[in-house]
Amino acid sequence: MEFPEIDSAVFFGSITMVAWGIWVVLGNAASESIDPRTAAAITYLVAGPLALGYILVSDASLAITARGGLLAGTAGLFTGTGLISMYIGLSGGSTTVISTLGAMYFVVAALIGMVILGDEVTITRFAGIAFAVIGIILVTR
Repeated sequence: MEFPEIDSAVFFGSITMVAWGIWVVLGNAASESIDPRTAAAITYLVAGPLALGYILVSDASLAITARGGLLAGTAGLFTGTGLISMYIGLSGGSTTVISTLGAMYFVVAALIGMVILGDEVTITRFAGIAFAVIGIILVTR
């Protein structure tokens, strides 16, 4: 019996989904055990060397342009802000609500893509965003 070939986007997207789902649950437990800001910092202290180690063992290019470095650094600022906000939210709120709201980052990215970056606006995309917003409303009640 042969297994069908899996699209790499689906494969790595699935790993991301599971890893981030576990991350939120463990982050919740950590933020209940220690100060959530400290928990967030420890998370990044572990994640940073992991990412750097991956660069060293892979064939990743170490060439950095000014634009690319600035964009990656700015992305890191937003990532850190989201991480700290999530941990603080988890320390006092519902894992279900915090994780669902946080996971809706794709709605923000889709809107930026359509409004600023010129991605095509279609009825299907609009419906997907509308259903995501409805999902947020249902989960937060």
